[in-house]
Amino acid sequence: MKKRVLFYLVAFVSTISLQSCVTNYVVSKPATYTKEYKTDAKLAAIDTKMENDKKLLINSFISEKAVAIANAKNSLKNSEIAKAIKHNKTIDNILTEAQTYLGTPYRYGGTTRNGIDCSAFVLSVFGAAAGLTLPRVAASQSQEGETIEKENLQKGDLIFFSHGRRISHVGIVEDVTEEGEVKFIHAATSKGVMISSLNDSYWGPKYRFAKRVINENGESYNNLASTNF
Repeated sequence: MKKRVLFYLVAFVSTISLQSCVTNYVVSKPATYTKEYKTDAKLAAIDTKMENDKKLLINSFISEKAVAIANAKNSLKNSEIAKAIKHNKTIDNILTEAQTYLGTPYRYGGTTRNGIDCSAFVLSVFGAAAGLTLPRVAASQSQEGETIEKENLQKGDLIFFSHGRRISHVGIVEDVTEEGEVKFIHAATSKGVMISSLNDSYWGPKYRFAKRVINENGESYNNLASTNF
């Protein structure tokens, strides 16, 4: 009897303990996490904005480049115009100076307006009008500048002649007509400083070649820096 009572007592106490554990034990709810996702509309709007910003940036680069190119072209054009003006002015000065010698008598070895030979005439004209120092004799002058074909002759070019193998005469191109006739001013032994034509039966066959000693910038070529006699 005592054993049975003891059993029930233990069982009752165990039940009370279990109920107490169950009552005191609290099971927490599982944590929940939420994540905000952008909608397709928002993503599309962002893509559109980025694409527009990209286009604006590219267009700004293109505009800046176009402006830079336009400025460069204008600068180059203005520079070319300035060079052409300077060249034309230099050539005009040379021809104007040369024409002041018209009628000056020829004198072999002469260097003044009282009497002058062909190379001294050219030397004096280019020196006074362009500040250019040329060699004293025609043969040496023919070594200066840039060789020019006859069909490309322009005002201010030097043309050279010979009566044999050696260059012995020089003149300055004074004009080239629309028909292609080349007129030149020179100091001739017969009439002094005068204007002649390459169509002339005397001078035409004696023509050898031409040189350009004033470049497109209205300046002398580099090989004219030294003085040769």
